[in-house]
Amino acid sequence: MESYEKLLEEAYKKVKVIEKGSERFEIPKVQGQVAGKNTIITNMKEIADYLRRPIEHIAKYLQQQLATSGKIEGERLILNTKLNSAKVNDKIQQYAKEFVICPECQKPDTEIISEKGVKFKHCLACGAKSPIRYHF
Repeated sequence: MESYEKLLEEAYKKVKVIEKGSERFEIPKVQGQVAGKNTIITNMKEIADYLRRPIEHIAKYLQQQLATSGKIEGERLILNTKLNSAKVNDKIQQYAKEFVICPECQKPDTEIISEKGVKFKHCLACGAKSPIRYHF
């Protein structure tokens, strides 16, 4: 039988760590340019890393909400329409509210889980579970 300390150490390795910071959750603003009929967001990877969500998931949401097609090239997202940064920033804020921020404690320490085909936002800080409305 293993010692309590050893079992505790193994358990801590498996637990997801929550950052205990009181700094404000501020999503990086989009950076990029308009090239012809395309809008190129150059810091999409940085935004995805900050939100702790796959870049593909955010890109798919933006394409749906902005009614345009697009593609991911490396760390950039290329949308096939001309857009101003304020509109894209607004949609990323909406994404964070729907897929990242916990509705109970307002912290961004969440993960997306699926149970019986239903997707939930599970908060690692308070333990709350809330269903996700958007499915794509």
